[in-house]
Amino acid sequence: MSPISMTVQEKRAAISLAAIFALRMLGLFMILPVFALYAEGLEGVTPLLVGMAIGVYGLTQALLQIPFGMLSDRVGRKPVITVGLMIFAAGSVVAALATSIEGVIVGRALQGAGAIAAVVMALIADLTREEHRTKAMAVIGMTIGMSFLAAMVLGPLLNVWIGVPGIFWMTAGLAVAGIVILLLFVPRPDHLSFHRDTEVEPARFHEVLADTQLLRLDLGILTLHMVLTASFVALPLLLRDAGFAPESHMKLYLPVMVLAMLAMVPFIIIAEKKHKMKQVLLGAIAVLIMTQLVLMSQDNGSIMIIAVMLWLFFSAFNLLEASLPSLVSKFAPAQNKGTAMGIYSSSQFVGAFFGGLLGGWSYGWAGAPAVFALCAVMLAAWFVAALTMKQPRYLATTLVNVGDVDSTRARELEQEISGVKGVAEVSINVDDGVAYLKVDSRVLDEEHLEQFSVSPA
Repeated sequence: MSPISMTVQEKRAAISLAAIFALRMLGLFMILPVFALYAEGLEGVTPLLVGMAIGVYGLTQALLQIPFGMLSDRVGRKPVITVGLMIFAAGSVVAALATSIEGVIVGRALQGAGAIAAVVMALIADLTREEHRTKAMAVIGMTIGMSFLAAMVLGPLLNVWIGVPGIFWMTAGLAVAGIVILLLFVPRPDHLSFHRDTEVEPARFHEVLADTQLLRLDLGILTLHMVLTASFVALPLLLRDAGFAPESHMKLYLPVMVLAMLAMVPFIIIAEKKHKMKQVLLGAIAVLIMTQLVLMSQDNGSIMIIAVMLWLFFSAFNLLEASLPSLVSKFAPAQNKGTAMGIYSSSQFVGAFFGGLLGGWSYGWAGAPAVFALCAVMLAAWFVAALTMKQPRYLATTLVNVGDVDSTRARELEQEISGVKGVAEVSINVDDGVAYLKVDSRVLDEEHLEQFSVSPA
């Protein structure tokens, strides 16, 4: 077998786990473009509680995803994922049956409590060799992006057919389908290992949290999802009040999301290939600020202006959503990547929670203009923080399995591997026998590096 090829099992693991991610993402986000309208008919509804219902999943997800990942190291990946999906399904049922806003909040909190993201990442690491893990993670990353696009389109469409309770019931069904995929199609790993490139290591928290470049990125993803969640407390109501019937919202979201995905591609290329990541980042944040300021003036405004602003918003949002994890990977030391990504991911969910909370509060205070004004202020603060961000090193993270070595041999190997053309940084952990590298992919001598790998051919 060629060492550059993924095995059938690795491909199966990547595709099946990506499918589980997709089903869960669909369930979480399909209500985003429709819930604010539906909530008006619930008992005890207030704008603050609507925002809480939209964003509360982020709080429970942020609190539980790292503990679930650590638990899976002890009891196994599949049992924890199964329980997580069952909790998610239970939350969906609670939300579907709820007649009060408080009931939906409980259901959404339970949905978030099925926090399996970190466990899925650990399982994909168990099922793939080091040299193919980046490919598997890329499959999952693309799936997450496509799931969000699909959710924004399917939510309004399904709302017309089955209503929001029906969407919650469908979400429960998707969680059950995820369990079926897990049990029938996801391979069982031969053994569980701790993977520093995908899992959180609490002993390294202080190193990651002391890194001001990584903290800027954590602030960025927190702000990005805060703005997204807050905006959707107001957007469905803004569209309706501008004369756009709720049953037609899908006709707006479909072209907006497709065109936004296309619009971000050239900027991704410029950021990565032309080494303009910081400039593209700042430009995208500036575009988001502009959209919020324009939307702030569109209470009972023009559908065409709102549509253009949504296209610009999602073009910039998708660009940042794709770029920020890449920046985390570039700034984090190779051996700290898993911990850095865990804190980053938790920041994203915290942002969703506070976005719902602050979006609901500001809407209740002064309507949609207050929501967009708040979002513009939060984005401006991020822009200022991003201005002082260093230019990233355009290095990729690579893993090499060096096998069972003691500390003395590990230090010798670090010296030898650091001499390979294109290797900028190397750290070997003797506990897992893996070399964690930062490399310049453009000049990397892959044949020379491969000589240090003990992976089976």
